[in-house]
Amino acid sequence: MTAPLLRVEDLRLALAGDRASHDAVEGVSFEIGRGEAFGLVGESGCGKSITALAVMGLLRAPLSLAGGRIVLDGQEIQDASAAEMRRLRGKRIGMIFQEPMTALNPLSPVGRQIAEMFVLHEGASWNEAMDRAEEALRQVHVPSPERRIRDFPHQLSGGMRQRVMIAMALACGPDLLIADEPTTALDVTVQAEIIDLMAELCSAKGTAILMISHDLGLVANMCRNVAVMYAGRIVERQPADAIFAHPRHPYTQGLVDSLPRLGERAKRGRQKLREIAGVVPSIAAYPSGCRFNPRCPAATDICRQVAPDLTALPAGGLVRCHHHG
Repeated sequence: MTAPLLRVEDLRLALAGDRASHDAVEGVSFEIGRGEAFGLVGESGCGKSITALAVMGLLRAPLSLAGGRIVLDGQEIQDASAAEMRRLRGKRIGMIFQEPMTALNPLSPVGRQIAEMFVLHEGASWNEAMDRAEEALRQVHVPSPERRIRDFPHQLSGGMRQRVMIAMALACGPDLLIADEPTTALDVTVQAEIIDLMAELCSAKGTAILMISHDLGLVANMCRNVAVMYAGRIVERQPADAIFAHPRHPYTQGLVDSLPRLGERAKRGRQKLREIAGVVPSIAAYPSGCRFNPRCPAATDICRQVAPDLTALPAGGLVRCHHHG
């Protein structure tokens, strides 16, 4: 069996408070194979983005790595030095951040920002790097790249800025691409273009993708396997088709039920879209037992008293629920 490119084992991230430390992420484990797209989904505040930052070695106080292993292509990187992680970031691991306007340097032309990747990681001269930056923009379908390399981020549309981020993330042919809400604030047409572009480029290069999103529809179109996070824990992990056809955790069921479907309005009249009542609890106030129990319509006494473990499903996959059967 081929070893996974990325393996995250029992990851625990701590958030330091004024009086105590709290587990922001606890017991998170997953694997991603070469060329595979893996989805990590859930509501805002469930721990998806900080999990990605841990893989990138970008955690900053008051967050810290409190336990677990992060293995990239057989190399443990959870305790790597800052210098070692700088060599990995951009070269072996690329990342597309949520908001390109804040991730890009507003004082530098986008072409120069891409060219820096070739200079820092591949020792290219600036002239060569700028030529390669122009080609990188051409590969992500930016029109007139010879002109656009001189533009500053504020001169580009949201979709174009996101294409620049993709070009930068994939510039040095990383083994792993982390895409954190890559289509946030983009209209649906541009979203589809960005996702198709990522899939096309990663397929051509054999790049693995960790897709982080609250958008189940987006993940369904791109990912083979999906993990659902809630309040810092993975509550379900299954192949994408099984997640949508037979969700086993009540939270996953709520997410799937909240998706709009073609023809549903005609069938249900003016009935509103389904929603999950309540909100994700704060890190300092996780409930006892199952962390979803205050919002779960099927919660019983055991759910409020005992935290469920991840249980293997007969058809494959894992679920964290006392009543998943």
